[in-house]
Amino acid sequence: MSEPDVVETSDAPAVPQLQAQANGCPITDQFLPPNMRKHVDLKAPVPLRMMAAKGLVPLSPSDLISVLFMLMYGPEANVRDTAGKTATTLPDRIAASAFRDEQVPPPVLAWYLTLYGTHDTYAEMLILNANTPDGAVAELAATCGLRIADIIGANQLRLLRHDDIIRQLARNPVAAGALISGVCDFAVRNGVKLPDVPQMLEAKVRLFGPEAVAAPPVDTSPTAEQLIAEYGMEGEGGAPPAPLEEGKKLTLSQKIMKMNISEKIKLATKGNKEARTVLIRDSNKLVSVAVIRSPRITEGEVLTQAQNKICPDDVLRVIYSNREWLRMYSVKLALVKNPKVPQGVSMRLLNQLHESDVKSLARDKNVPGSVQMMAKKHMLKKETPRKD
Repeated sequence: MSEPDVVETSDAPAVPQLQAQANGCPITDQFLPPNMRKHVDLKAPVPLRMMAAKGLVPLSPSDLISVLFMLMYGPEANVRDTAGKTATTLPDRIAASAFRDEQVPPPVLAWYLTLYGTHDTYAEMLILNANTPDGAVAELAATCGLRIADIIGANQLRLLRHDDIIRQLARNPVAAGALISGVCDFAVRNGVKLPDVPQMLEAKVRLFGPEAVAAPPVDTSPTAEQLIAEYGMEGEGGAPPAPLEEGKKLTLSQKIMKMNISEKIKLATKGNKEARTVLIRDSNKLVSVAVIRSPRITEGEVLTQAQNKICPDDVLRVIYSNREWLRMYSVKLALVKNPKVPQGVSMRLLNQLHESDVKSLARDKNVPGSVQMMAKKHMLKKETPRKD
């Protein structure tokens, strides 16, 4: 990649020094093409890594920012310094593409948010990227400007999934009073409890009167942490927990129904497959989206939802927007058959199917009419002999 003009920022960010040791990097080089891995291999000659640190290696924008992140963990100070300088002066065409990419590893996005937190345009892209860790957003919430505070405050799923975002946003001296009041009102209505945040207590009084603070009602609804502990959802040593017995599944379902929205979202993010199976059917779209965005979601669960003809639109949108999931042929085929998937998406995916499946779709009366018609046209085009 030739070195392009860089974006000038008003205040060049300092580069946080990451742990410089071979085994300290939280990501591996598996995202790179095999012939490019030498540029982050600690056993390779230093000039190869320096080429990557200068941005001179032909990589996609997303791969480039991940490589620069990995090089910050290397042993050579000059490579780290060069990678840091490149990371803070990314060309707009590189940054704009990479920061929106939800396939970039979360630790990478978190690091770039610390670098570009004062660059409103890039900070917005990173905050709106669903793969950016909530903790990184919370850290920025305490010090960001008004525009970014508004964007953070509008992300309802993050607010309910990670309480500390509300806490830090409430501490931000430039955040408008109306913004904090709106965020706290929303949080209180959805069951978030932050007794250490004065604005949350004010929201309680505003919504439910002074008696809500003076003598708060006893809340007996379960929390996500309680259910995770009770049903062993974490598993031991990182291994998946054993499936629950039918009786326990029923009890778990009953307890989930008693949870408030905030706790449901936390359980959707941290819980096991049984919990996700219940929560994916929740009427609140924030809960169902939290399920499909859970870092614990399995490929089998994704396929089940792609096949589900009553799957919420927001859940399907997450699935067909995820490049990794679309690499699974079964998911691609299921989406084409699903009548709730937008026609434009179905048509694009149909062109990527095997000819035998397209032929089957052309005869299948259970698929959307537009899909069947397009499949017939596709087969007719294939079967019509070319004129010389």
